[in-house]
Amino acid sequence: MEKYKKEELISFVKSKFAKELSSRLQLIKVEAPLLVEKGTGVNDDLNGIENPVSVSIHNIPSKKFEIVHSLAKWKREKLAKLGAKPEQGIYTDMRAIRTHEVLTEIHSVYVDQWDWEKVISVKNRNLDYLKNTVTKIYESILSVAQELNKSHIISNELPGKVEFLHSEEVLSLYPDLNAKERENEICKKYGAVFLIGIGGSLANGEAHDGRASDYDDWSTETTSDYKGLNGDLLLWNPILNKAIEISSMGIRVDKESLLRQLKIAKNEDRKNLEWHKSLIDGRLPQTIGGGIGQSRLTMFLLQKRHIGEVQSSVWDFDKELYSTENQLNIL
Repeated sequence: MEKYKKEELISFVKSKFAKELSSRLQLIKVEAPLLVEKGTGVNDDLNGIENPVSVSIHNIPSKKFEIVHSLAKWKREKLAKLGAKPEQGIYTDMRAIRTHEVLTEIHSVYVDQWDWEKVISVKNRNLDYLKNTVTKIYESILSVAQELNKSHIISNELPGKVEFLHSEEVLSLYPDLNAKERENEICKKYGAVFLIGIGGSLANGEAHDGRASDYDDWSTETTSDYKGLNGDLLLWNPILNKAIEISSMGIRVDKESLLRQLKIAKNEDRKNLEWHKSLIDGRLPQTIGGGIGQSRLTMFLLQKRHIGEVQSSVWDFDKELYSTENQLNIL
């Protein structure tokens, strides 16, 4: 693909998807911070082991700031400040640095997402509302794929709908496989899967994947067998021959699930942080939200083998994994 044309397609995918997403979910675009104040609890702790990049501001020597990992909690605070009502929401172009990322063909230390959040009513804290929202996101992806298929001779063979499965179900289907192997098997079968219940312990005593204790609700019981009002949207990537995560999202914690998850995760001391006290005291709205990888979705839709073909970042091409560098059009 000619380089200038490739840049045109990258721009098209990003602008088209943002338009589709904001329309279907009724979101307005807002500006987002690159830095947040350290010690307030606003920054995303991801799996709890990643250290954010810290910086000092010359004119504010008394405070420390961190480059965001994501805007999972900031968005909820922003909606409170905006006085948003149920079914009103926001999205933003989130830019983050995650220095603990293990570089692969789909992972970069530079993270770009459509970070979105929407106020919901208490009655909509349920799986049906979650699934309906996921369906709208998937329809947005399909719309872009169909436009590419029609206008740019790129054939993305995505299924017409997303399959919903609980991570406990998938574990029972493939009890001898690890989490990533289970994702590959189920995603290869269906093409597009939303895997519910990410963060809480499963029947084997392990979580399917790590999830912070203070944004997604992964502990609320939804049936007698399953827990969790969150999940990951996975697509089968035939170029890489494996499943890739396009979005991590969910209905956010309320006071009850926050306190329960902080206890499970053994970090109850966070109750005293400014953001957490705001939620416990009822000053933050109930929301649903998530992040959708911009470069990863673009890479998928344009059928690229490496995220560096659609994103400017840093790589370690001395590793065997990147031995195909000369075959790739790295930015």
